[in-house]
Amino acid sequence: MLTAMLAAFIGGIILNLMPCVFPVISLKALGLLRHTDNAASARREGLGFLLGVVVTMMALAGILLAARAGGAAVGWGFQLQSPLVIALLSLVILAAALNLLGVFEVGLSVQRVGSVDVGRGAFTRSALTGALAIIVATPCAAPFMASAIGYALVQPPAVALVIFFALAIGFAAPFTLVSLFPALAKFLPRPGAWMDVLKRGLAFPMFGAYAWLVWVLAQQAGSAALATLLAASVVVAFAGWLYGMAQHRHFAGKSHKVLYAVTTLLIIAVIAPLPTLMKPGAGLAGDQLTAEVSKAKWTPQAVEAQRGHGKAIFVDFTASWCITCQVNEKTSLSTQAVKEAIAKTGTLYMVADSTKFNPDVDDTMSEFGQGGLPMYLVYPADGGPPKVLPQVLTPSIVVNALNQASKKA
Repeated sequence: MLTAMLAAFIGGIILNLMPCVFPVISLKALGLLRHTDNAASARREGLGFLLGVVVTMMALAGILLAARAGGAAVGWGFQLQSPLVIALLSLVILAAALNLLGVFEVGLSVQRVGSVDVGRGAFTRSALTGALAIIVATPCAAPFMASAIGYALVQPPAVALVIFFALAIGFAAPFTLVSLFPALAKFLPRPGAWMDVLKRGLAFPMFGAYAWLVWVLAQQAGSAALATLLAASVVVAFAGWLYGMAQHRHFAGKSHKVLYAVTTLLIIAVIAPLPTLMKPGAGLAGDQLTAEVSKAKWTPQAVEAQRGHGKAIFVDFTASWCITCQVNEKTSLSTQAVKEAIAKTGTLYMVADSTKFNPDVDDTMSEFGQGGLPMYLVYPADGGPPKVLPQVLTPSIVVNALNQASKKA
């Protein structure tokens, strides 16, 4: 258990460096930069972020464990298998990007365009940033995390929650430590006018995260859901613009209160129909299969039928919402070296897609002690036990594994 807690803590720290977390983590960095000359405000930011991370992690872990206790085969990132969650998350990310551009402010008493209040709203904003950071972190699985989560999911609930708590503490540790110890904050740049430019520049990574979520939704639910989300995005952007005008008092008298009311109605009008419209469906046709490598659909039965017949089997457990999976696909699995190794060894390439809920995938991952995607299995040609490859691949790792598996025939 102590080993799993340490692995979870280290994995949480590394998770801060994963690409899926960067857009939201950059918001936290901006918050700390605002308070390098105010120790009390910096502590408020850090504690708020820690609270948001821990509460959200415990909530997700509780839901995950309850679902598994009820018989559902789900793992880390399970909520991203729901088109509704993807749609709502993408709208939140879009709103955050608009907020960074200054279209409107969240939790601030705005006295003038571009003003930034570091008072009462700091703790709440920081807690919400921590919550959002944990939610968007689930498509990534950092080194040490998979084994820790895999261990947690087969333990009693109390033990599992302790491990998830260690993961949350590790994730929040870098920013919390900097905020609590002013001596560390001295190494950060001083606040200045440049921060306003940085704030608007950070909107574009958020737009990138929004675009990625839109693409994931298209894979999950098809063109009808995609059209619904795009229409909702326009309404959210318009509502944000109206809300910003009301905050900045561009209208005299009670007009700004009317704008607040209209904004609220628009948001309700966007969210209310989403549960009925966002349902899993046929995804848009993609180009994931290449002409050089034939990829077969994975099922447990297909693997058993092919094992021990003189060919190695490579199984890619992946999902469109898994950022690490997509990075490995581009940097390793689709490289010419790996394609040549697959052809040379005659390896059977199978894809286990968990973009939509697939209980067989989660059952198999639990069998091998892996709590989250990606997972890569190489079955030797002689039918021996499979080898689990690292979650972060290089072409040489894959090529060596295929060569070794084919030699065991």
